[in-house]
Amino acid sequence: MPKKPGEIEPIDAGFDEVVNSVVSPKKEITSNANKISHLAPSSSSKEIGSEQLDLGIDKETEVSGIGMGVLSDGTPYLNQRGLAALCGVMNAHIGTISSQWNEEKPRIKAIKSILEKSGLHAERPHVEVPYKNVKHLCYPAEICLAILEYYAFDAGVNCQEEARDNFRLLAGSKLKELIYSQVGYNPSGANTEPLRKWHERIEMNFHSAPRGYFSILNEAHTIIYELIMAGADVGERTVPDGSIGKCWAQHWKDNNLTARFGERGLFPHRYPDDHPQSKSNPQMANCYPLEALGEYRRWLQEEYLEGGRFATYLRRKQKDIPPSVAQLAIERLIPPQIECND
Repeated sequence: MPKKPGEIEPIDAGFDEVVNSVVSPKKEITSNANKISHLAPSSSSKEIGSEQLDLGIDKETEVSGIGMGVLSDGTPYLNQRGLAALCGVMNAHIGTISSQWNEEKPRIKAIKSILEKSGLHAERPHVEVPYKNVKHLCYPAEICLAILEYYAFDAGVNCQEEARDNFRLLAGSKLKELIYSQVGYNPSGANTEPLRKWHERIEMNFHSAPRGYFSILNEAHTIIYELIMAGADVGERTVPDGSIGKCWAQHWKDNNLTARFGERGLFPHRYPDDHPQSKSNPQMANCYPLEALGEYRRWLQEEYLEGGRFATYLRRKQKDIPPSVAQLAIERLIPPQIECND
């Protein structure tokens, strides 16, 4: 299916591989998710799948017929049909697992054993969540992986090659990350500390550039803010304005913008004391004539964000910025293009 203008590629190439591998190529990605699954947050007892009366659906979507989403407590899920598709079995088989969960069936015992090896216990394999006057059966991600592993390796003659392939792609945290990425959900929910660190840098450097010039730190505020809101731990290890500054400086040089706007300047930049970079304070940073501000903002939107350089930066920072957070940041910063019919 050809991509529409403005459609965002997943940040992690692994996600692209996963989406293309675990869903039927005959179906299209849609936004009409009609079933959902839920994953309760971890507790000291490792109890998953327990009912909560006030539980709702926070985010949901459907990817090639696989319904997925995140419940109001942050639990990622698959719906029953989606889990069956991953396992390569009929939907009724997953329904039977639910109905027989408290029986001493060999299949149930095998799945529970897989959970126990990870220190997990579940009173039931799904969570029932009312949504739009319909009761939805939501299968937590941990339950999904245990059932997927069963059909991949432990189901005897009923083992499914499709389940083995999908388990290799989704084992560990990949399934959670895939769900978070596809629905655009920030799993961390914490941004107080990154905001504090960013505000402290702004306070230390806001008036550092000389009159008539602008600095990249001051002009990168939208990107930094949206990264933090998406869940990125912006701080001493993640300095987005550094990436923007290097790319803009190269653009300035390659296009001889000095001839158009005048010479660049330098100003003393400082990091807060809790940043390792503060040991070399102050660092002399470039600042640019205010006359170039319009060109800078055009370049930032059209070339850095929409041209793919921001996505490249996020890929390099995967150890510090989870792919789900990175994709959410891109979706917040790059608006979808409107298709015009001639």
